[in-house]
This record gives sequence, structure tokens and C-alpha cells, in this order.
Amino acid sequence: MNEGIVVNQTPAPNTCATLRRDFEQLGVKPGAVIIMHSAMSKLGWTVGGPIPVIQAMMEVLTPAGTLVMPSHSGDYSDPAYWQNPPIPQTWWQTVYDEWPAFDPAVTPTRQMGIIAETFRHWPGVVRSYHPTGSFAAWGQHADWITAQHQLDAQFGEQSPIARIYELDGQVLLLGVVHANNTSLHLAEHRSNYAGKTMERQGSAILVNGKREWVAYDMLAYDSEDFEQCGADYEASLGYPPGKVGQAEAHLVSQRGVVDFGVKWLEQNRLPKESV
Repeated sequence: MNEGIVVNQTPAPNTCATLRRDFEQLGVKPGAVIIMHSAMSKLGWTVGGPIPVIQAMMEVLTPAGTLVMPSHSGDYSDPAYWQNPPIPQTWWQTVYDEWPAFDPAVTPTRQMGIIAETFRHWPGVVRSYHPTGSFAAWGQHADWITAQHQLDAQFGEQSPIARIYELDGQVLLLGVVHANNTSLHLAEHRSNYAGKTMERQGSAILVNGKREWVAYDMLAYDSEDFEQCGADYEASLGYPPGKVGQAEAHLVSQRGVVDFGVKWLEQNRLPKESV
């Protein structure tokens, strides 16, 4: 969104202090484990941009808490699946041969937003080693959450998403909706919904210190119905969203929405050819 439009839609600028107050009123507690998905433009104009958003969350959580954000790099995937944009098939082999190996310290996020990209660079933040579906984390459980992220379990049992579930963490949607709720992919792994399939993927990674293009099987993820699933979950609780700055904000139990999602997908998801 154009920054001038954001300014015009903001009654008063956000600051670290006002954001901290809003997070506290939303229900963020010291020591909590939170995975946050965000859209900076929805917050309203903020003094200092994404920096005070991160600072405010860290101050509320304290170092006893843990903050996690997606640091996905979807372009580190097989070009045969690329759609935004696709490339000519005659270019695919060049990608297989020349795409640089994933490096958690260097590889940028893709379409994760400026808050998540700024967080990736933050002192003390660690990042899981997964070429397409990595997560960045800060705080007490950051090292454990990001360790041993399995290549074929992008959002499955050996992933940061499952670690957050084990810690009974929360999902914070800040200016975004459940379509952006990556935790629902864990529900896909755990659900026996109709049409569940695997796909062959590939990425450039380091193997014994050398760059290799490695193929692997992973779940064929589909987030098209996540917004309805999340809305139904919140309706089942009578959950009212809050506000952080100008953004609508949802703070929900990750276990709650994942467990609900497992059953919801089995009851509501149909094979693509049946839709």
C-alpha cells in the first residue's frame, strides 16, 4: 500500500509504547510462545517502521518468552511449480545447476512482509535450516524450535510448527487472516482429508559443505480453505478479534486451531476434481 494512503488512514502515529499497550490489551503475556504473521501496511503509520513493532512484542514477551515468524523463501523450490512468475521450461535446468544453496544467514524471505524480513536480521534471532519453509525465532525456546527442521517436513512433525504446538504456543495474526496461518498446514499433515497427496520437490542446499540440488517428497499443501476453517474455529469459541494500531488482530491457541483444523479438513475438504 502507498505510504501516503497509510498516513491518511492513520488518526495518530503508532509508537513502541502504543503498540506495547495494544499487544498487552490483546492478551500477549510475558513468557508466551507466539508465532506472528503480519502486514505492516494494515497497522497504520508507525514511527520507525517495523522496528518498534518487533521491539514492542519483545518487551511484552520478555526474554522468558519466544517470538517466531515465518522466514519462507518459496523461490528456493523446483521451478516446475513456479507460478508467480513461471519461467520457460528451457530455463529449468539452469536453475537446477546454478541456483545458490540456501543459507539461513543470507537467503532473503519472499513475500513475508517487512516485519518478518526485519526480524530475520535481528540480533539474537536464529533461523531453521529449510530452503523453502524456514522460521526465525527469538527468546527462550528459539534454538529448540528451529533445530533439526526436516527437509521433507516443511510444516509437519519435524518442523518449528510442531515444536510450537508442543509448547502450547499461540498464533498472532496482525493485519492478516487465517489464509496466512501457517500452523494450519500442520493440521493438513495430521488430517486424513480427501485428496491428500504428496509432490516431488527440490531445492539447492549444502550437503557436506557443497552445493547440491536435492529432490525430496513433501505434502502438497493447499491453503485455499484456511480462511473459512479459521473463521469457523473462532466462531466456535465466540472469539472477538482485537486491534493493534489500525490492524485487526487475532490471538488464538495454536493447539486449538490445529486440532480444530484436523477435523474440519476431514469434514469439509473435497478432492480438487470433486469441487
